[in-house]
Amino acid sequence: MEKIRCEEMNENSASCKLPINTELKIIEDPVFVQVHVAADRKDIGRNWTHREKWLLSICIFVVVVLVAFVTVTFVFKEIYNGDEEICLTTDCIKTAAELLEDIDFSVDPCDDFYQYTCGNWERRNIIPEDMAAIGNIERQHRKLQIIIKRILETPPNQFDGNATTKAKTLYKSCMNMSQIQYIGDKPFHHILRSFGGWPVITDQWDADKFSIESTLAKLYKEFHISVILNFNVSPDDKNSSTNIIHLDQAHLGMPSRDYYLDPNDIQYVDAYENFMVSVSELLGADRNFSGKELREVIQFETELANITNSIEDRVDMESLYTKISIAELNQMAPEFDWLKYFRSIISPDVQESEQLVTIAPNYLRNMSQLLSRTHKRIIANYIFWIMTKELCPHLTHEYRLLDYRYRKVLEGIRKEKTLWESCVSFINTEIGHAVGALFVSEHFKKENKDIALEMIQNIRNAFNKLLDDNTWMDEETRKFAKEKANAMIGMIGYPEFILKKSKLDKFYEMLEVDPDSYFRSVHQIKRYKSHNQIKELREPVDREKWLQDPAVINAYYNPNTNDIVFPAGILQPVFYSNSYPKSLNYGGIGIVIGHEITHGFDNRGRKFDKTGNLKQWWKNETIEAFNKKAQCMIDQYSSFVLKQAGLKIRGINTLGENIADNGGLKQAYQAYQQWVADHGAEPPLPGLNLTHEQLFFVNYARIWCGKMRDEEALNQIRTEVHSPGPIRVKGPLSNSVEFSKVYNCPLGSNMNPEHKCQVW
Repeated sequence: MEKIRCEEMNENSASCKLPINTELKIIEDPVFVQVHVAADRKDIGRNWTHREKWLLSICIFVVVVLVAFVTVTFVFKEIYNGDEEICLTTDCIKTAAELLEDIDFSVDPCDDFYQYTCGNWERRNIIPEDMAAIGNIERQHRKLQIIIKRILETPPNQFDGNATTKAKTLYKSCMNMSQIQYIGDKPFHHILRSFGGWPVITDQWDADKFSIESTLAKLYKEFHISVILNFNVSPDDKNSSTNIIHLDQAHLGMPSRDYYLDPNDIQYVDAYENFMVSVSELLGADRNFSGKELREVIQFETELANITNSIEDRVDMESLYTKISIAELNQMAPEFDWLKYFRSIISPDVQESEQLVTIAPNYLRNMSQLLSRTHKRIIANYIFWIMTKELCPHLTHEYRLLDYRYRKVLEGIRKEKTLWESCVSFINTEIGHAVGALFVSEHFKKENKDIALEMIQNIRNAFNKLLDDNTWMDEETRKFAKEKANAMIGMIGYPEFILKKSKLDKFYEMLEVDPDSYFRSVHQIKRYKSHNQIKELREPVDREKWLQDPAVINAYYNPNTNDIVFPAGILQPVFYSNSYPKSLNYGGIGIVIGHEITHGFDNRGRKFDKTGNLKQWWKNETIEAFNKKAQCMIDQYSSFVLKQAGLKIRGINTLGENIADNGGLKQAYQAYQQWVADHGAEPPLPGLNLTHEQLFFVNYARIWCGKMRDEEALNQIRTEVHSPGPIRVKGPLSNSVEFSKVYNCPLGSNMNPEHKCQVW
């Protein structure tokens, strides 16, 4: 029998690998046994001290770990019969343990891969009372929030500049509920009076002094809130080097127009109405009087819902794009004083020749007509209700409680979020570059950025190979597609300027934070955001601008700049880890990279050229072939049912994301295969009996392990452009020939249907 011992590993040792065809002999430590026996004899007949019990517990734990290690090693011997070595580093064992916790090996992976990968995860996890859903992404988000909480709780020191000090000061005032309660809602009453008052709570309101145009403009400038109209400044889709005004339909008070129009949703409308009336009562209104007036507001908002375009009707950017002057807009929708609105929101110097872009011309036309036939009082009540609703989470506990009671019905939550979570979310959303600077300086390694950039190039190469192998594109379109893919810029982690204290301080120099008044600070932040947005109108497009902050778990593709962006927050498990094998990293962040690359060539992104301009650069026959393949995916996903909601997926709404999921999976898998060809196969993980090709797909599915409340399932179907988690597993994997081959799924099984859809 050959005796195998692993020497103590120093920090630089890569692994301790055991040949499978050898036996392991346990070597007892005689010193440990002797001391242990002596202790036993000595302690007979007396009580053990706390310290002795603690030491015994440690000893038992060590023995259990050693026994588990030996047991696992013998299991490996049974599983693997060749000379292939298993990875037995601490990282490999921990990673294998994570996967073993989640996978349900009693489920046939060819029947339901989501349940196979996530079955045990679902049994082990419950939805927290203050959340509508829980999943691996939500868990990572909470870990990130805890890190940010610790950072913001650290008092300002000599390493902080003005910007990061403002973030910490804001957090401290946000957490000071006793001060918020002491100040009460007086600052908000003052704000309402400055707007002329909310009719439902005052008898001083004067309809003759109320201007819809001026009020909407002031509300945006003061609080960055869009009501009835959505105003913003961003690049012109057809001239991406120039910023322009964009005008669109605004969001409604409830998450989707369906909640107003579906007669089965009366419980949500009732909860919404009760929220409105209760808030107005807190502000001093008579409940019976306000109830009547606010029912008229809901009727008005229902009419607004009727004229808003659904998600399905907003897909074709090319046909919806409308560029007109203010003068032309006045002719199209004459009931609204557009010049007054734009002069109030931007500058008195704005002329009727000013150009703007809208993708909702019919909405603007119908909206102006609706306003003209609706009493000013109803419109004012609606505007100030939306304003109040948006600011409720920043007022006293009584207002926050009413907000929670409404969301309890809408989302199914059972408990309010903790104060610290609300504060962290708000501050990271509103002054995220300052928070990001603190986060990345402590928790982001440069090597992660280098590895991610290398993966981007590898996956871009895989996409280019897909273009080469593509049989439905004409040669000219293929050539331009390659140029666009190669011109795509990968941005990883954070914008460089945030780590330069002077530049970050300059970025936030106009922002005022009041340590003694949280609500005033909220007001200043909202005003600061609006000011920055408006001033961009007369500035060149900043092509290096990040649209999301560093400490978030997300990624995005920007068609106007042809960028793919991966903030620092997403470069963590389950998407990425330095300790993961490449199979898991390519099956995690690799698929996300492929997903974002594919967005440049989905049903919307494909219409933008390599410089970010909306134009037709595809030949008609190639467009026709693409649309045929896209329709296959629309039909396929529209047949999928989210069992929890008992509703089918809206295949048109989710088309772009579904194309990106399918394309990203294929590119990342091919890139991983190429990595193996270049570097050699990775040693298997212990205890799983899964190849790394299989683990690639496991980690992709593991990203989407989750549970949600019934209310959230309904909301996702109605409002999300992403398919729900189980469908994000089923769709791409059932379309993947590589998946079926790796798992040896019979043709005709659930995960290997005969009819598959593929765009890229």
